Order: sequence, then structure tokens, then C-alpha cells
Amino acid sequence: MKMSLAQRLDSKISWNWFLIFFPIWAFDTILILMLIVKMAGRCKPDFDPRDGDQSVKRRLWYLTALLLKLAFCVTLCSRLERLTDVWVSVVWCPSVVLLGGAFQDSLLARINPFHYFST
Repeated sequence: MKMSLAQRLDSKISWNWFLIFFPIWAFDTILILMLIVKMAGRCKPDFDPRDGDQSVKRRLWYLTALLLKLAFCVTLCSRLERLTDVWVSVVWCPSVVLLGGAFQDSLLARINPFHYFST
């Protein structure tokens, strides 16, 4: 992926931007499917969670973060392919929201020092 991105930026190849970002999307799709399966496993009636509420919230945050990352990649590719005429600030909105959520998550972890040991 790194080589194709560099060649596309140097205008040596004229591949579609969606094709160049395909390895990232394939990996993110696998992660999303794994998170959905883990979250669905916690919804079974005979499951006895020790700290189920925090774990589900954490996995829901991971799912939201991955979806925000995918939204950023899709808007970036559509902007680079000139499929839509959106402002650059609109393209970066999902990334800024993701960074804000990660910052808040790290602050909450500092308040409770055993936060990561309980999940």
C-alpha cells in the first residue's frame, strides 16, 4: 500500500484512490466484524459478565472509532477522485471527532488508574 500511495502521489500510476486505500478498508472490515461478533456474544442470555457494562461500552467506542476512520477514508477518496466537491474541513471532520473521543478516553483512563485492567 505504501508503494502504491507514493506512486499515485508522484503521478506514476493512475489508479483509483479507492483501490489504493483498499488494504486499509479490508483490515478495518475484519476488525468491525470481530467487534460485532464479540458484542453479540455478550448478548447471550447465559453469559455471566464480570464487568459487562464497561466492556460493552469500550467495544462500542472501538466500533465508533473504526466507523469514523472509514468515514474519513471515504470522504478523502471521494474528494481526491473529485466525485464530490466538499470542503477540506468536511473531509477532516470524522478525524477530528475521532481524536476528540480518543483524548476524552485517555483522560478518563487517567482518572481511574485501574481502568484498563478491568477490561
